[in-house]
Parts: sequence; structure tokens; C-alpha cells
Amino acid sequence: MSDTTRDHKALLDTYASRRYFRKFERITDHLTRVAGTRAAEGALSDLDVSVMTRYLRAISHTFRALSMKYLLVGRETGRFFGSLSFDAVESGFPVFNELLVMANDAQQAQTHLRNLPSAEDLKDQMLRIIIGERDIPVKLQFALSQRLYYEELLRGDLFWAQNHPQVEWIENKEDRRRYLLHWAVYDSQVNLPTIYLLDLEDSGRVALPKDERRWPEVQAHLIAQSLGGLKLVTIARGFDESFDDLHPKRLRRYHVGPMYSSAFTRQSGPLRDVLEQARAPEGEDWALAWTVEELLSERVKEERAGWFSTVEREVFALDPFSGRGVDTGATRMERAIIVPQRPFQVLEELNPPGFASVRKYVVSPRGQVLSY
Repeated sequence: MSDTTRDHKALLDTYASRRYFRKFERITDHLTRVAGTRAAEGALSDLDVSVMTRYLRAISHTFRALSMKYLLVGRETGRFFGSLSFDAVESGFPVFNELLVMANDAQQAQTHLRNLPSAEDLKDQMLRIIIGERDIPVKLQFALSQRLYYEELLRGDLFWAQNHPQVEWIENKEDRRRYLLHWAVYDSQVNLPTIYLLDLEDSGRVALPKDERRWPEVQAHLIAQSLGGLKLVTIARGFDESFDDLHPKRLRRYHVGPMYSSAFTRQSGPLRDVLEQARAPEGEDWALAWTVEELLSERVKEERAGWFSTVEREVFALDPFSGRGVDTGATRMERAIIVPQRPFQVLEELNPPGFASVRKYVVSPRGQVLSY
């Protein structure tokens, strides 16, 4: 087994750390616009956009909290508090352990805040040191940054290592209810946020969200199966066989990332060459990959269940081209890339192989998102 920690890099310099978080602040802001663009293209419904935007904002809030935690990294604060570790090869995102530590910090945030002076008191003390002692109050700055970090954690709406399934009602159709189930995880193998959307029909007696037996089982089952290494067809079939009165009709998985940056990551391949040749200014020297896997139910078949009854089982449609559906475990897969204008121009000029079928979402200097 390879040691993946060798791919991890620590941001030990204040300037590099703040530049890293500013970059992701811009990227996550653009992601919500991409979701809107996909809705305009008909790829997402209004409900899909609402759900996706919720998770993308949670990712943004997580980066904001971490930026407060590591605001003074590289400064002499009188206390060792570490530095952000991120995956410099596979994803460009923080490593999985950062989110585990953040979740633990959130459990103890109230205690920390009770023991810290208020933000106003800290600022008053800093002013007295700056004016009276003509010194930089680094230790007080550090205390304030930690207070802001814990306040962000208490605000909630963050992207955790596991974001448990939630259910959205769509409609009642004859004797069935239609729902959208959604949940998300931070994939520990590749250090990337992964979002799941499942359209299903419920033929049970009690509505799924109110069913005290099925709903907890459904939540536990879906989280346990949310592994990047599992194919969508494996997840969907396992769900279909575990719940006789729940019928999965459409399952989607969104991989947010990797993030490529000539300043921070060491990925190989065409995108590295594109970013190096673009020589884009700070804030525009990046590209973000975005992959969507989709699995659709093609038809329903009946199977015997016991002596006198039958149950419905879904037959899922796999990609018919060259047998790739067997390999991908999905009906279709769409790869996209979000990139600022200057790197996009270089990408078009170089025209590297394999990018013709990749959807490009280009961010203009004014923040507009155009689809190519």
C-alpha cells in the first residue's frame, strides 16, 4: 500500500496560506454560478439547483472557517497550532483529517468561546499595544482569529466529513410518493467533496420521512455505501434489494475537484502545461474539474418474494457505447472543467487530446460564467 501522506503539503507561510484560501473563495463563488448555468441548460431542475447550491455554500463556509483557523500561520504566536495540510497531487483540497479535526473543534466551540475575551475586548487590547507600546499584537491577533474560527463553527452550515441524507418531497403519483434524497461526503481516498442525489419512489404505507423504522435505516445504508470506489450501479442495486418498497429511479454523483494550480499543486498532464503557459495573474491561475456520474432505471421487473408475493426490482441502464457501462457502472458520465478566461484561451490554442468532449465553463474577469 502506498503512503498517500507523501502527497500532502503543509502551508507554512502566511502569504501562501492566505493566497490559497482567497483562491478557493473565488472558486466556490463561481461554482454556484456554474450550477445556475447548468440549470439554464436544462441539466438541473430548480430543486436540484437549490440542493446543489446548499452543498456548494457549505464548502465555501468550510474554507472560510479554516481560513480563520490558519490566519496567522507562519507568525510567532507563542503557541504551536499547526498549519493547513492539503493534497498537492490528487485533489488540491484540504486533506480528510482537516475536516475530522474541524468536526471535533465544533463539538467544543462553546467551551472555547467562553474562555476567550470578546472580539471587541481583543480589538481594544490590540489598539492599546499598537498605540501605547508601538508593537504588533500577534498573540492577540491569534486569539481573535481563533475566536472567529469557533464562531464560524457555531454558525453551522458547513461541509462535514459526512453530511447525512435529507429528503425533499417532489409529488404524489397515484399510490406512490416521489422524493429527492441528497447527501454528501468528503472522500477520504482522494480528498474531494462528493455530492449524491437520488430520485426514488416510495410505495410504503407510511411516508418515508415519517417512518421511524425505514428512514434511519435508509440514512445509515446510504452513508455506508458512499464510497468513491463503489460504482453507482452497485450502490443502487444494493439499495433496491435492501428496501422492497423504495424504488431508486435516478442516482447522480458529483465529484467537485480536483483543483489545479501552478502555484500549489503538482498534477501532471495537459492542464499543468496550460496553466504554466497561461501565466495568469494571481487569482486566475487555476482550473477546477467537475465530474457527474448518472445512473437511470431502464425498466422494472418482478421477483418472487416468499410463496405468495412479488417485489419490484429496477433494471438499470448502463452506457451502451463499447461496453463502457460495465466499467463505469453508470448510464452516462459527463466531465467538465471550470477555468478562468486566460487559461481557457491557452487550452483552446493547445487543444490537448481528450479535451474535445469536456464541457468548459469559462469565468470572465467580471465573474460571468459561459458554457462551451
